[in-house]
Formats: sequence, structure tokens, C-alpha cells
Amino acid sequence: MDSAFIIEKSVFIVTIFAITMVMAMYSTWAERKVAAFLQDRVGPNRAGWGGLLQPLADGMKLFAKEEFAPNTPNKFLFFVGPAIAMSTALMTSAVIPWGDKLHIFGHDVVLQATDIDVSLLYIFGVVSVGVYGIMIGGWASNNKFSLMGAVRAASQMVSYEVAMGLSIIALVMMTGTLSLKEVSIQQSGMHWNVFYQPVGFLIFLICAFAETNRTPFDLAECESELIGGYHTEYSSMKMGFYLFAEYANMFISSTIIAVLYFGGYNYPGMHWMVENAGVNAANILGIGVLFIKICFFIFFYMWVRWTIPRFRYDQLMNLGWKILIPLSIINIIITGICILAFK
Repeated sequence: MDSAFIIEKSVFIVTIFAITMVMAMYSTWAERKVAAFLQDRVGPNRAGWGGLLQPLADGMKLFAKEEFAPNTPNKFLFFVGPAIAMSTALMTSAVIPWGDKLHIFGHDVVLQATDIDVSLLYIFGVVSVGVYGIMIGGWASNNKFSLMGAVRAASQMVSYEVAMGLSIIALVMMTGTLSLKEVSIQQSGMHWNVFYQPVGFLIFLICAFAETNRTPFDLAECESELIGGYHTEYSSMKMGFYLFAEYANMFISSTIIAVLYFGGYNYPGMHWMVENAGVNAANILGIGVLFIKICFFIFFYMWVRWTIPRFRYDQLMNLGWKILIPLSIINIIITGICILAFK
């Protein structure tokens, strides 16, 4: 492995991390703007044109706030919780194909940090570790409301990971691969998986809401019952890490949905663009198309949050265990029958 390859991948990884952080920052601005639009308000409009500098102002405010730690015997774990939540939110971006490739100075640059054969398993492994960040933070806070919020979050995320994994099994049966790169390639020419797996897509989408603790599945931090949930005792940038992790997870989950079910960077006429405008132009447009899809799903997250009320906890569990899991198993059976009948 030569040094040029290592430098190229390092630069690409740093770039992806920076893009993820910027998207998470400006998702907070977009959230407030979407909420204001849906509620017939103005939203942030003081810091910069249209409030565009509001995320920077919020970041400076969090840095400047006083650090506070509760009287807990687990101070180390109290600091580790937000770090785990933030790290797992960023790690999933390593296996996502952001485009095909660019031809620069006679060298092909692959627009993916690493292409492993088990990308989907890697994502599920990292996501399953993310629950520890919430659970450890809530338990180490030495606060009963934080602990209850952490227990809710852990049980919710574990429950919906089962249905999410089962929904992916049907997709893996159809595509025959666990590589996100291969899944994207198979969807060229508008052969998007959402047309073949609509039920699997709906299950995955609902589970993504639950995994990111977004309304109507934000039972872990509902202020009407648990004050602030698992991050009640956090302040300054430790609090900021939890908030950033939620928006980073929202960005990454939107990307995964776009890659798995909506063709990723593929778009109609991509082969024509490659032949007539060149590889670079076609693939730069593909990156733009992927980000348009991502922004749509981020908007959809926000739209649902400010439209649908929060579930009760028993409704949350019933939906996960009694509806989504049986439905995903039925979807697997139907997918297997269709594969045997038509292939």
C-alpha cells in the first residue's frame, strides 16, 4: 500500500467527516426553518442572511457555556457517553459510496472511503454500538429521569434494530450482496430497489425514525415526562455532542435509505452523460443527485416531526414487535417465493 493511496483516502475521509458535520450543523438551521414554515412563523433570521450563521452562533454558545458535571461516582463514563454517540454517528460514513469515481491527473479516485464486502453488517454493527453512548450517559448521570430515558432509548433501539435487520434480509436476498457499492451499481438505469421492495422500504424508514430517536419515536427524551431524558444532566459541548449525533445520524440514515432503495448516485440518463460529457461531469452530477435525495429525506424527517404527535410507549413497542417484525418476516417469505418463481 503506497503513501499516495493512504494520503488520498485520508483526505477523502476527512472531507466526508467535514461534510457530515456541516450537514449536521445546518440540519439544525433547516429544522427550525421547516418548523417555522409549518407553524406560520419566521424562524431564525438574525444571525446572517436568513439566519444562515445561526448554527455557528449556537456552536459558539455551547463552547462558551459552563461545564457542569453532576455528583456521580462514574465521572469517566459520564464523559465517555457523548463521545461514543458522536463517534458511532460518524463511523458509518466510511462504507457509503458517495459516487462512482473521478478521473484526476490520470488517476481514478474512488468516491468511497473503503469498499468492504460486508458493508451492511458493518453499518448494523456500528449502529448497535451507538446505543451504549445513550445508555452509559443516562446511567452515569446519577439521575432517575436520565436513567429512565436511557432505558427507554436502549429498549427502543434494540427492538427496532430487529425489524430493520429483517427488512434488509429481503433486500439482500434480491441483490445477492452485502456491499453498498454493488447495491448502487445494480440500481443503474432506474432499477431502484424501492420498486421491488416497497414494504421493506417502509419498514426500514419507520425503523430509521426509531433508531435516530426522532418524533414520533422520541420517547427517550420527551420533556413532558422525563425533563430532558438521557441528556438532562449534560451541558456545554457534551450536550452538543448528543444533539450533533442525532442530526449526524439523521444525515447518515437518509444517505443509507437513498443508497439502498433509491439508486444512490444513479440517475436517469447517467450512461448517456458518461458517453457525451465524460466520467467526471457525469459523476459530479451523480454526487449532486445523491445529496438531493438525502436532503429530501432530511426534510421528510422534519416534516414528520412537526406533523405527527408522539406515541405512547406501549404503542411504540406494539408497533415494533407485533406489527413490523411479523410484516418483515412475511416480506422475506414473499421475496423468496418471487425469487424462486421468476429467476
